[in-house]
Amino acid sequence: MATAKKKSSAKKSSAKRGSSAKKSSAKKSSAKRGGGSSARKSTAKKSAAKKRSGAKRTPNAAFMKAMQPSEQLGAVVGTSPMPRTEITKKLWAYIKRNNLQDAKERRMINADDRLRPIFKKDQVSMFDMTKLVNKHLS
Repeated sequence: MATAKKKSSAKKSSAKRGSSAKKSSAKKSSAKRGGGSSARKSTAKKSAAKKRSGAKRTPNAAFMKAMQPSEQLGAVVGTSPMPRTEITKKLWAYIKRNNLQDAKERRMINADDRLRPIFKKDQVSMFDMTKLVNKHLS
């Protein structure tokens, strides 16, 4: 009887060893095949090297094209043609200067008398603001 117990426990331990051996071999084979991860690492190294070297990104020409604001938007940011990025910066400066962000939910912008014709609402989210402003650019 004692020998039967020893044999069954020996079978269990060998089964455990076999499954762990399979796992380790699977890990080794995936490590050998990992050509994709090294390619990702090299591109990450290149981009990190560019950032450290001080190389600046080239701006998108579509964003840098001078756009003419409408009369309503011109009352807030100025009437001269300027890129969208500058218009957005001036609009945010106006919002912060006049304390138009909602106190509880900072993503919401409360419209004053100058912004109401642009937004056509009393309150707009900052994400919807850019869509509404684009309608006032030509």
